[in-house]
Parts: sequence; C-alpha cells; structure tokens
Amino acid sequence: MNTAQAKRVLETALLCSTQPVTVRDMRVLFDDALGADTLKGLLEELQLDWADRGLELVSVATGWRFQSRPELRIYLDKLNPEKPPKYTRAVMETLAIIAYRQPVTRGDMEDIRGVTINTQIIKQLEDRGWVEVIGHRESVGRPGLYATTRHFLDDLGLSSLDQLPLLSSVDGQAAMLASLNPPEEDATQASLSLEDSTEVLETVQAETIDAQASELAMPEVEISEPETIEVAGQTNIAQEIPDAAEGQHHD
Repeated sequence: MNTAQAKRVLETALLCSTQPVTVRDMRVLFDDALGADTLKGLLEELQLDWADRGLELVSVATGWRFQSRPELRIYLDKLNPEKPPKYTRAVMETLAIIAYRQPVTRGDMEDIRGVTINTQIIKQLEDRGWVEVIGHRESVGRPGLYATTRHFLDDLGLSSLDQLPLLSSVDGQAAMLASLNPPEEDATQASLSLEDSTEVLETVQAETIDAQASELAMPEVEISEPETIEVAGQTNIAQEIPDAAEGQHHD
C-alpha cells in the first residue's frame, strides 16, 4: 500500500469514527504493517491537507479526531440551538482547583476556597465526566483524591495537562474554561462569565507564583503528611485561590 492509499484509509477511519482513534487502532487498520512513526508522519500530512478546510485534525487525550474549527462554531450553533447547562462560579472555581492542583481532597478545595463545598458541586463535575476519585489519602477518614479525567482533556481539545495554559496565556485559559460554560439566556443561577474567568484565573496563577517563591525562600522543614500518590501522565501545578471575604455564604 502506497502513501496516498494509507492516507485515504486513515482519513476515512477518522471521519467515520464517533470517538477519537488511538494509534493502536490505526495500526490494526494496516495489520501492524505501519509503525507508530510512519502513522505520525501520515497524520501530520493529513493535518496539512485539511489546513484550509472547515475541519481540523487534532490530537487529544484519547487519540486523534476531526473536529470543526472554533471560528465556525457560531454557524454550527444555528443548527443546534439547544444550549448546554451553565455552571456557577463555585463549580468553575472548584474545577480550576482540581485541574491545577490535582490530586486534591475535598478538604483541600475547601481550604483554598475558604468556604464549604456543596456535595452537588462535586457531583456535577463527576456527572459531566470531568473529575473522578483516583485514590485515597492515608489520613483520618481516608478522604478521596480528585483529579481530572481524559474526557475533560478531550472536551478542551488537549492531549495532556501540560498543555493547560499558564500565566503567560491567561486569555487562552479563560477562553477554554468559558467554552465549557457557554453564555445562554438563563438567569436562574449565577454563572461565570469570560471576564470573571479571567479575573479568577489571574488570581489563581498569581497566588501560585507567590506560593512557589515562598517555598524557595523557606528552609527545609519536616512534612508530616507527604503526598504519596502519583498520577501517570499528569502534571500537578500548585495554585491558590484567595480566601473568601468575611461573611461569604457557603456554596
């Protein structure tokens, strides 16, 4: 099979699949006759072939997929006017804490936010498939350790946590989280706007840098409860969200 035929097979499989296609599955298409490096080269060629079209070929956490380009979303939304649910500021802040400081317990999240986290908040994120319990901390009560899922990365169009935007790209970070919480004509609950997302995430990242600077300046101390659980393929990025103002109601 020549290169043109191989690209045609790959293109057809990717366009017809309802889920991202892994490299392992791609090798099955060719009875393992093509290696991973060869497939990567073909995928890169396909990306160039589709560079000027309405669809783009991207690599996400669970494989490769074709998806519409972001700038065309406003047109596609006209075909599907039903809006996904909006999420409150509390939900989005909790998601940001888990994404940037995982794995964390519910107690860790409450310490960072300064308020009690309603059980429904965690349930919303679990029901959406964005977070899950990956283990338990060896402390009193063995609280669950929460982390984001591969589905969360797929929804953001990312292949790993390393691609989450840092301080130098706050606008991109706000836009990504806002894409999970699109605007709609529903005022039944307070929602996190794009501007609010930017403000929250700027604060989070500023606190992260301050915390890292403090750690560098502090002498070595004995840590009573070291973190022992590591999650393969995930990068833990420490972050803080300032304490809520005195008198703030619990979420």
